[in-house]
Order: sequence, then C-alpha cells, then structure tokens
Amino acid sequence: MAVNLLAQETSPYLLQHKDNPVAWRPWGSQALAEADASGKPILLSVGYAACHWCHVMAHESFEDPATAGLMNALFVPIKVDREERPDLDALYQQALAMMGQQGGWPLTMFLTPAGEPFWGGTYFPPASRWGRPGFPDVLQSVAATWEAEPDRIRDNVAAMRAGLEAEARTPGGGELSLELLERGARQMLRLIDTEHGGLMGAPKFPQPGLFQFLWKTGWRSGDERLREAVTLTLDHICYGGICDHLGGGFMRYSTDETWLAPHFEKMLYDNAQLIELLTLVWKGTRNPLYRSRVAEAAEWVLREMIAEDGAFAATLDADSEGEEGRFYTWTAEEVATRLDEETARFFCRAYDVRPGGNWEGRTILHRNHPNQPVGVDDMLADARAVLWRVREARVRPGRDDKVLADWNGMMITALAGAGFTFAMPRWIDAARTAFEAVRRRMALPGDRLAHSMRFGRLGHASVIDDYAQMIRAALALAEVTGEAGLTEQAAAWAAAARRHHWDEAPGGWFLSADDTADVMVRSKPAYDGATPSGNGAMAEALARLWLATGDSRWRDLAEATVAAFSAAAAEQSASMTTLLGAFELLSHPTQVVVVGPPGADLDALLQVVAEAPATTLSLIRLTDGTALPERHPAHGKGMNEGCPTAYVCHTFACSAPITDAARLREVLSSR
Repeated sequence: MAVNLLAQETSPYLLQHKDNPVAWRPWGSQALAEADASGKPILLSVGYAACHWCHVMAHESFEDPATAGLMNALFVPIKVDREERPDLDALYQQALAMMGQQGGWPLTMFLTPAGEPFWGGTYFPPASRWGRPGFPDVLQSVAATWEAEPDRIRDNVAAMRAGLEAEARTPGGGELSLELLERGARQMLRLIDTEHGGLMGAPKFPQPGLFQFLWKTGWRSGDERLREAVTLTLDHICYGGICDHLGGGFMRYSTDETWLAPHFEKMLYDNAQLIELLTLVWKGTRNPLYRSRVAEAAEWVLREMIAEDGAFAATLDADSEGEEGRFYTWTAEEVATRLDEETARFFCRAYDVRPGGNWEGRTILHRNHPNQPVGVDDMLADARAVLWRVREARVRPGRDDKVLADWNGMMITALAGAGFTFAMPRWIDAARTAFEAVRRRMALPGDRLAHSMRFGRLGHASVIDDYAQMIRAALALAEVTGEAGLTEQAAAWAAAARRHHWDEAPGGWFLSADDTADVMVRSKPAYDGATPSGNGAMAEALARLWLATGDSRWRDLAEATVAAFSAAAAEQSASMTTLLGAFELLSHPTQVVVVGPPGADLDALLQVVAEAPATTLSLIRLTDGTALPERHPAHGKGMNEGCPTAYVCHTFACSAPITDAARLREVLSSR
C-alpha cells in the first residue's frame, strides 16, 4: 500500500500533512515517474502553512480515511508548498483562471502524469454545499472522465497548453509617457472606496503596490485626489482589524469592506510592502500614525520573525487551538478582568470591545469607528501593554520559519529604508544581518541563489523575483550604509539573472530558470498580485542599478523589460503598477550624491535625504567623488571648500554643490 512520503521534507506546510492517511508525494521527478508508471492522473494540492482554508480542507478531507482512500485509489496525490515553488503555483493558478474559475488556496488541480492540467478548483467541502460539489463526488467524477473520455482529456490538455503558452508571450512595445501614467492613475480613482479606502467591495487587500503608484503619481503631478485616496486607505488599514494593535504588523487581508475582520495570517511580504509604503507616505505627510505603525511592524519582525542566521521567517498562521483568530481576539470579560474599571471603560470604547463581540462572538480590536475617546493615549498604551502580556501566554499560532530569498529581499529593503528615515540603526542592522544570511547561506554556483532554505537545507533554484528583490535589497543597504561591495553584489546577481532568465528574442524575464525541467511552460509574470510582478520588480531593480553605477547596460536592460510589456499598460495599468513605476524611475529619476567624511555635517545632509518626500529618489554616499565611473554625471565631484557636499542629479545633469542642509531640504521638497 502506498504511504505518505512527506515526513522527510522541511517545508512546514508539507509537514503539516505528513500524518494524513493520504499517500502524499512531494513534487519531483520520482512522483511524476510514479504517475506515469501507474497510468493514474495526478491530484495536485497546493497551499501554504498559514492558510486558513487549507487547514479547513485538510481537517475535513485529507484527515478523513474514506476520502483519503478514494484519493489513493484513483490518483497519485502530490502536495506542493506554493512558497517553495511559486513557479508551479503561478502556472496552475493561470490554468485555473483559463477554466473560468477564481484562483486561491488551497489549489486543487488534476493533471496528466506529465503534469499537464485538465481540470481543477480551489477549496471543496466534504459534501455538497454553498454551490460547491462535495470533494468525494469530485474525485469520482474526475476519475470516471479520465477512464471513459480520454479524447476529452486530450482536448482539455491541448487547450490548456496553447493558452498557457500564449499567456507566456510578451505583448510587445507600446507608447508610454508620464501623461499616460497620470491618466491611468486617475482612472484607478474610480475603483476606490471613498468611505473606507482600498478598492471597492470585499474582500479588501491592502494593495500596497497600487497605492504606492497612486502616491508617486499624485506627488509628481500635484493631484491631491490621488494622494487623498492613499491616505484614506492607510488610515483605515492602520486603525482597522487588519492591524495587530497589540503586537504590531498587519494581517493578509480583510474579509469585509470596512477592514474589520481579516483572515489572521501574517505574511512577511505584506508587512514589508506596508512598511515601505507607510515610510514613503510619512515623508510627504509627517503623519505620526504612519510612523507608529512602521515602528510597531518593524519591532514585530525583529521580535517574532527572525529565523536561522538572522534571516526572516515567512509567515505566522491564522489559526491556533483549532480556531481562526483565537490568538488575536478578545471577549469583554477578558478585558474587564485584566484592566482596572476606568481603563477598561476607555479601552473598550476605543477598540470596540462589547458584550457579544463584533465578530463570531469575540472582539477584533480596531478603531475604525466614531466617538473615540480623547486625551487618554497614555492610558490606552498602558492597557495595550497589559493585554499584550496576557496574549503572550496564549497558545501561539504556528510559524513557518523557512527563509525565502524574495520575501527576505523585500523586508531587507523596507527595514533599511525605514531605519534610515526614522534614524533607527537597529532596524538597519537587522536588515544587514538578514542580507548576509541570504547571500552566504543561499548561494549557488555562478552567483545564483536558492529560492528557499530551512534547517540549512536549500530548496529549488531561484525564480526571477529572488534576483529582483535581493538586488533591490543590496542597493537599499548600499544607500543607507555606504558599504563598499554591495553594488557589485547587485550587479553579479543581475548578470546571473540575465544568463538564466532573460528571453533574448521578444524580451522579458521568465519566472523559472532555463534549467528548470519540471514546468510545462515558463511563464513571464508582468501583472502584480499580492507581491510585485517579477518583470516589474526586475525593471525597477535594474533602473536602480543603473543609477547606482552609471552603467548604461543596466538601463538598457530595464528599458527593454518595460518595452516588452508596455503594449498592455494602457489597458492593464492597475495590474502593472510595478512596471509603470519602473518606467517613471527611468524617466524621472532624482539622485543625490553626498560626498564627505563621517561627522555631524555629513549626518545633517544625510538626514535631509532620508526624510525627503521625493518619490524617485536614490542616494550615493562617497568619501571621494572620483570613485564614481566616468560615465556617471557626478563623476569627479568632491567636497566644496572642504565641507561635506551634496549634488542633486536629474538624469544626466547635476546641481551646483550644496553644503547647507536647509538648502538641500528646499531642493528635495520641490517636485
């Protein structure tokens, strides 16, 4: 009898399923060969450790012996952690979309023994309900079709392959301009919920990439409506139940339109993007709420998300004690017994704590409601500290502590930038430690990276997102530390990515490397999802590498990336904001070169740069301007009259030397 083979894996998600009566196999050549030899179709289940509905389907179906018996008899069951193999997940999510179905996790796909999709869905209940067929019925129906209608299966496979190959083609060049970006941003305003912020309807995702694009476009164009859409959204996120008001950080998304009730998983990538966005918007608003939420999220990362060698863990689970949100929610009685009467009264009024709760009999703490108490901030802070200590004694949600190169790159960039802006060297130090962990422990021959690591064991080779985000991380650290060698490391990763991921003919970056043998089609991601698209992020990374080095080959490659997809930008701008942001950076960069030895005068100039609201700003720190290559517009520029000096460069021209911090602030505050 076939047995479950997941016990030897390191993925926390796969290990969650090692005791299922399902004869799970990890994805790989051995499992595919077994399917081929058996003649059975593959039942592919894709999820991740923090996924609430993945847990639900596991409890209802994968732990049920009768259902497991059907799975084992009729299929070769294979489990994939989407965070370990984002290329596989992207491929099969795209296939599901082509079937006219909404994607998500758990992803349930039926494949030929060669890994070709022919039917699928997401969550299936154990019996028919909510308009969804019961999972046992699905298993039997698909198996019957596989046996009785091979022609239908072949037709589905052929259609899927043709569609996936078409999706992998680059749309080609189209005319882009800053005016087109502004039109696209204004069109996006029609999608904004003008009462609660975010996009209209539910569920509500934070969409940090989209709102960063609106902020940058609003700042450059002076359109207040764009910036107001961003601040409205961030205010509601920061006060909503999606924010962890006791422990810091943000949940993945809200199930309702008011940001009250999240699915309670915490993802490293969401928090990285929100730290970066809140820091950027703080520079233009000086809103103390944003600064506080950045600090709380950063401290949560340093307290709870440090993994091996100082790198960052991937996720915290939504569930604990078998319940979604149990760790994070409260009853009025729990609050009343832990706080004195007056403090409890004000706390309950501020955070909507009431008898019967505001969600499934319990209370999600939030402040998105009127009649807030005034003048009791210190009392509320003390109450939060008390309740946080109480919460720390609860059974904690599970943590997925694997290290992902791309998500680490995102958090390194966010912490480096926030640490620089808010003068928090501890955050920069943590970012630097995580960077070294990825660079040293996840290195592969030829300047390549592994995508994932746990217990020192490396997973699959990198996807394009890993290079894009780690290049951004190297350049962010180079800016804030001035450390030599980081820019060279970024260039080495860019060269490795070009060797293994670049499509020479029509252009664009493949998600998978050229030696990845187990994907039927190599996709080229240009549309943003929960994380920035690989092509958009790579275009931005290369633009920043050009600005840091003056080397035109990186600019040319960034421009070629944008050109490969720009034909789709006019119609799909809301889904391509990372790529459009890269175009803006290439078209309208502002670079500050600061020259001088360490000291108070240099620090004053650097602090101005750190807090500057300019949205396409990059920084080079030098002790001697001759260190720049001759092709850089600031080459040879040094200190003016022996004082630390700044030069503000727009593309190919640099300003006169600036030695006064107030003058530099004035220059950088103008659009």
